[in-house]
Amino acid sequence: MPVYSMTGYASGQSGPAGTPSDSEARTPAAGLSGGRLGVEIRAVNSRFLDLSFKLSEELRQHEPQLRELLTQRLKRGKVEVRAGIDLQAGAALAEPSARLLQRLNGLQDAVKAWLPRATDLSVADVLRLAASEAGRPAHGEFDVVGTVAGVVDALIAARAREGERLAAMLRDRLGSLRALAQQAGPIVPQLVEQQRSRFLERWQEAMGLTGGTTPEAAQDRALSEATAFAIRIDVAEELTRLAAHLDEIERLLDKGGEIGKRLDFLIQELHREANTLGSKSAALELTRIGVDMKVLIEQMREQVQNIE
Repeated sequence: MPVYSMTGYASGQSGPAGTPSDSEARTPAAGLSGGRLGVEIRAVNSRFLDLSFKLSEELRQHEPQLRELLTQRLKRGKVEVRAGIDLQAGAALAEPSARLLQRLNGLQDAVKAWLPRATDLSVADVLRLAASEAGRPAHGEFDVVGTVAGVVDALIAARAREGERLAAMLRDRLGSLRALAQQAGPIVPQLVEQQRSRFLERWQEAMGLTGGTTPEAAQDRALSEATAFAIRIDVAEELTRLAAHLDEIERLLDKGGEIGKRLDFLIQELHREANTLGSKSAALELTRIGVDMKVLIEQMREQVQNIE
């Protein structure tokens, strides 16, 4: 299953039922249907599925069906759907009759008597009403749900393409993190033994300054303290957990589907391990590796926010 981004854009148009579709409408005659249904869908990242609809007045009755359609097809993201019916450029326009103009003028006067600030009818309003009276396509003659479903298919395809790009970037960062972990691996046992020996040397120097002999019990205590200190700076466990998280992220990318929330959790775990590695580090080289890891993990975190 593909990895899906939550960001994407798609649009589409259709004519009334029985007229050619966009892909078929190649001649001027196809524009004489009098109107086109236009649909645009934009999506950006969000923790949950957040749908908003900006539909023209004649299409608002379809919102419940459209909401159900998008809820079934999409799982996460802030999605905005715009749809409206427009006269095509070059389409035959219905000429308003004198009777219609008189009736509209009377209705406008009646409305203004109650609502003085009401906006006057525009030429576009008059032509739209004339087209409706002349039997031009009404919203019921358009396959609104079918057209939106086609645009949703295009949106999902766009999100899949973007998701593929994000997955490739994440895999690249995974490889870089594995390389850094491999650099840190050989350093850890050397560093632990080095710090343990240094602790014992300093302890023995301190005992020598007192001019006394070192009791066997004190030597055992010093050895225990040195070992405990070495354990505190040992980051082998953090590197092991980090490798396990990297394996899980790669498995999820191979699986695809709804993996965004799980990836977000794993990125937080990676960041925690990198922070611990940096704080426990007693060597400059390990500190550098920890910083480089955090830079890569932050880049991954930014991109994971866009994955469904």
